[in-house]
Amino acid sequence: MGKVTGFLEFARVDETYEAVEARRKHYREFIPRLTNEQAGVQGARCMDCGIPFCMSGCPVNNIIPDFNDLVFRQDWKSAIETLHSTNNFPEFTGRICPAPCEEACVLRINDAAVGIKSIEHAIIDRAWEEGWVAAKPAPHKSGKKVAVVGSGPAGLACAQQLARAGHAVVLFEKNDRIGGLLRYGIPDFKLEKRVIDRRLEQMAAEGVEFKVNHVIGEAPLGAGNGAAAKVDSRELLSGFDAVVLAGGAEAPRDLPIPGRQLQGIEFAMDFLPLQNRRVAGDSGVPELWASGKHVVIIGGGDTGSDCVGTSNRHGAASVTQFELLPMPPDADRNPVWPYWPVRLRTSSSHEEGVQRDWSIATKEFVGENGRVRALRAVRLEWKDGKMSEVSGSEFRMPADLVLLAMGFVSPVQSILDAFGVQKDARGNAKATTDGAGCYATSVPKVFAAGDMRRGQSLVVWAIREGRQCARAVDEFLMGHSELPR
Repeated sequence: MGKVTGFLEFARVDETYEAVEARRKHYREFIPRLTNEQAGVQGARCMDCGIPFCMSGCPVNNIIPDFNDLVFRQDWKSAIETLHSTNNFPEFTGRICPAPCEEACVLRINDAAVGIKSIEHAIIDRAWEEGWVAAKPAPHKSGKKVAVVGSGPAGLACAQQLARAGHAVVLFEKNDRIGGLLRYGIPDFKLEKRVIDRRLEQMAAEGVEFKVNHVIGEAPLGAGNGAAAKVDSRELLSGFDAVVLAGGAEAPRDLPIPGRQLQGIEFAMDFLPLQNRRVAGDSGVPELWASGKHVVIIGGGDTGSDCVGTSNRHGAASVTQFELLPMPPDADRNPVWPYWPVRLRTSSSHEEGVQRDWSIATKEFVGENGRVRALRAVRLEWKDGKMSEVSGSEFRMPADLVLLAMGFVSPVQSILDAFGVQKDARGNAKATTDGAGCYATSVPKVFAAGDMRRGQSLVVWAIREGRQCARAVDEFLMGHSELPR
């Protein structure tokens, strides 16, 4: 805990944002970390609550009261050691995690939660500034080889843990840069890619080998990368002692309504990665822009929000975001504490300019000369969890670019089929997370973690599963493991 009476004396102070008009003109991060003094005051707000529900609310079970107290006492080096003991990549979660830990904070019952995410952000950024984040190569090698397929947060966490256990780890990525959706799915204004690159340097020093432009089976290429060499799954099975499938849930949910074939209707993940490639300095990036267009984004989640921010930076004429579900309540308190509540969430991208609308069903895309020019939609009424169309509510919305951001249904099936692993009812790799044989698939020595196993989820859940899968693989290879779970 921090200061005994801190939560009574100090108000929550959130991180400041660069002004909207200024940040819409660039693709850099615009949320600086708290100062050392500000973070110390926020750490002081941590209560002597007895049972730290924040830790159970956090998927990686960060030891939150301890690092809050350490920051309050300005012992930053101990704070990063505590944070790193449960989380390989706090620079990712401190920037893009929705912070379920804060919804579980005891103070959240009747007051503003402790600013856990901002404290985490401050700790890791201070650690990088001070040079405290160093490589930790294994003192002894096991002689075992592990292939990790997919370099998103699950694959990175699994690879780093296995390398630190002494195994020779090769990380395979189908695109031309490591990072998965961290690299090509999340805009630079939320996560600058230098943040990924400096962590990759640490992992390389620990012995992780990165192989980009390698695609397993018939998995489609992302981010416009057509240079990947195909790798037969049998090569991995014969050349490695264990294989971990840690790719993302990249099969998008489609909207098969009349007019879907028109040009100008794109999946969000065919739109967002292109801008990331431009920011990275790539040439020959396909010309898909929102500039001067009436943009309609279908889907109200984080991916849709990222499309809002990117479209505004392109200079869209207008940006509208539709959500099928009803508008959630804008509650000051968590009505289902300590669980994750359904409530209205307004992102920094929303604040930059968008017309949001809820309970909307799109019925048809209307085109002209083969391109979308509008969409026809209707308002919905929700009752007892069921929706019905409101009579006479149909309307037409101008749309030169429609971005489908309705979530992802499963991993790409071809990679699972290449290994022949058993799937669950949703098309994910079937594997348990507890007990003997956890994270193991139906195929001997093949494991699965992250979205490949659980379906579309959060970065913090991917890190958790990558870490736990690494321990399961280590136990499989060595008969025991000293890696944390």
